[in-house]
Amino acid sequence: MNILVLGDVVNSEGCNFLRKNLSAFKKLKAIDFCIANGENSADGNGITPDSAQALFAAGVDFITTGNHVYRRKEVYNLLDESEFIIRPCNYPSQNPGVGSRVVDCGFFSIGIVNVMGTMYMESLENPFNAITKELEKIKDKTNIIFVDFHAEATSEKKALGFFLDGKVTAVFGTHTHVLTADNTVLQGGTGYITDVGMCGVKESVLGVDKDIIIEKFRFNMPARFDKAQGSAMANGCIFTVDKKSGKCISTELVSLE
Repeated sequence: MNILVLGDVVNSEGCNFLRKNLSAFKKLKAIDFCIANGENSADGNGITPDSAQALFAAGVDFITTGNHVYRRKEVYNLLDESEFIIRPCNYPSQNPGVGSRVVDCGFFSIGIVNVMGTMYMESLENPFNAITKELEKIKDKTNIIFVDFHAEATSEKKALGFFLDGKVTAVFGTHTHVLTADNTVLQGGTGYITDVGMCGVKESVLGVDKDIIIEKFRFNMPARFDKAQGSAMANGCIFTVDKKSGKCISTELVSLE
């Protein structure tokens, strides 16, 4: 079966692109389940109930998040109540939301885990220890497990990929908004990619108006990060999975324009 993972969806431009294009692409590629990182899906950063609903309406089955998950307070109840959205598992346990869920899709069940890196990011629980504990919660419920590692450093992502090789179906990186070309199946049968990129405006800096970012780099002055506008794209990766063993068979990069 085919599991599609999409990179960070950035503001309404990214949501609208998926609304127009995702359904047909899923049919073309015989996609059985679609995961997207939605922590930047709201205009002005973060995720809201409205932006989450926009992703679900576009054809996304499950939403992962990252360091902007708590930017908008109006999403806190949704994080607790929805069975189709999670936050990084290494946030404190009393925070809104959970770090993993198992979704019953009828002819298969899929577990999704979210964890965040700590290199150049927030000081959270060690991701290697956190993911080990989180996997204990779901490993007996399904043999198909996908991990979103929301992290900045390539070295940290690669290390976690090797650490989890043979223990999960796939490890995909998010956060840097740039699609990497290192998609592979590791020796233990785990699919891996350092970053699945971005769904948003092509002529932008990570989805933000490029002129604003240029000026900030030039003069180091505070700036409001307004969303970019224009032609959009969607990046991601398709993981083909053996349902019986839970191992990844192959990977395919996705770049829709």
